[in-house]
Amino acid sequence: MAVRHLGEFVVIVCLTLVTSGSSYAEQLPNVVFILADDYGFNDVGYHGRLHGSAILTPNLDRLAGEGVKLENYYVQPICSPTRSQLMSGRYQIHTGLQHGVIRPPQPNCLPLDEVTLPQKLKENGYATNMVGKWHIGFYLDACLPTERGFDSYFGYLIGAEDYYTHMRSYNVGSKTLSGYDLHANKTTVYQYKGQYSTHLFTNKTIDVIERHDKTKPLFIYLAYQAVHFPLEVPDSYMDPYMNITDKNRRTYAGMVSCMDEGVGNVTRALKEAGLYDNTIIIFSTDNGGPIQSGANNWPLRGSKGSLWEGGIHGVGFVHSPLLPTSVKGTVNHELIHVSDWLPTIVAGIAGGALNGTKPLDGYNVWSSISGTASSPRKEILHNIDSLYIAPEILPSYFDGEDFLWRFLARVLEDKFDTSIRAALRVGDWKIKTGPDASASDVWQPPAESGLHTIYPIEKPNQKVWLFNITADPLERTDLSGKYPDVVDEFLQRLEEYYKGSVPVRYPDPDLEADPALHGGSWGPWE
Repeated sequence: MAVRHLGEFVVIVCLTLVTSGSSYAEQLPNVVFILADDYGFNDVGYHGRLHGSAILTPNLDRLAGEGVKLENYYVQPICSPTRSQLMSGRYQIHTGLQHGVIRPPQPNCLPLDEVTLPQKLKENGYATNMVGKWHIGFYLDACLPTERGFDSYFGYLIGAEDYYTHMRSYNVGSKTLSGYDLHANKTTVYQYKGQYSTHLFTNKTIDVIERHDKTKPLFIYLAYQAVHFPLEVPDSYMDPYMNITDKNRRTYAGMVSCMDEGVGNVTRALKEAGLYDNTIIIFSTDNGGPIQSGANNWPLRGSKGSLWEGGIHGVGFVHSPLLPTSVKGTVNHELIHVSDWLPTIVAGIAGGALNGTKPLDGYNVWSSISGTASSPRKEILHNIDSLYIAPEILPSYFDGEDFLWRFLARVLEDKFDTSIRAALRVGDWKIKTGPDASASDVWQPPAESGLHTIYPIEKPNQKVWLFNITADPLERTDLSGKYPDVVDEFLQRLEEYYKGSVPVRYPDPDLEADPALHGGSWGPWE
């Protein structure tokens, strides 16, 4: 899918004009990209106060309210796929990361021949810094953040760990692998044991801001651990939520408030360092909130890990003094995907070239955010995971003497196998196929709302759903039976994507990853 550059030159000129009265007149804008982990759609104040949530996010509300709220913005349903697409601008069907997340002992990472967002920004003179969660592989030294374009890195490499001890255990059969994971560049740093990660990552980001060489434009990727499981937070952050009786929800709410405070502190640091007026702040979730762990996506259907809207419709906004006055304080309904950030930041904001990358699935949508053009994006492939097949489908599909004929008929008809888990958005429409975790297939309100969970009524062994997402964003009315021609058209589109995909890479765990073999910490082992 080709990357569009509509309005790119005009937007860059406008940014230069906006900053012409400052000491950074000839400098490109700084970019601070903040990624929240497992943050529910209904857990930001400007959504939640309309839908029964008690969670308070005054800093996020203010930044979003003064900027552009992205209300047709999509991410992936789990961690590694979103992060890989943010860094590469490419769908996971093109990087082999279609299935699951990268587990601690898996010899896997974002392919080394993929050009990353920080690498492209470095080509344009940016100082590139990352703080927080990596989670796109570390089995080789070449997979590490400082080998993928970042000048500096402070954070952890795996997907989850204790917020205070920074330890993580992972079972491989009967064997438990356990280790510490906190690194400054490539060095394991043990002196931060006991420091709560949200505070720690906020402070390290402020350190980057304070020591930044102002002769260079600055890029910071702040990937908070918050608000991912385990549910841990200093008690003081739970105090405003003592009316929430559900312990998970109360703890989660405190974690959100701590993260919100951190975002406010980072913004204040930008102002005190004299960088704020020339900075663009982008905020995003990595996936929907896990409703079993205190998060909430109401009124959307589903949860983290699902291809329902609750798993993939992200919280996102852009805040900057550089935005045109006409779009400040507005809501943007243009179709935008996490893969769009690489071309948007590199070409639309930094004015860089996109040559040298593999063919991008992302679009430069800066003109859309700035209000000068509609989004060039017309569809989103949410995913095709050929390793995730409806279990109730397999026995009937493979049993019996007619299997060969059924298989040959599928090949000859050139149709997409609807037992495979996949989803595609095209304009107003969304098609979804295959299985999803039944526990995620609900409309679950926040615990403190007093409302009741709604359960869908499904056909037995249903494999295909069709929704008009614009008219029915809550996915209440399946239209697959009413519009079979639309279903056939989109199944053909899924088949085209599937034929253009690379094989899934999901290797078995490697016991050589055991931290006990590497000084007690998680890190490269090959």
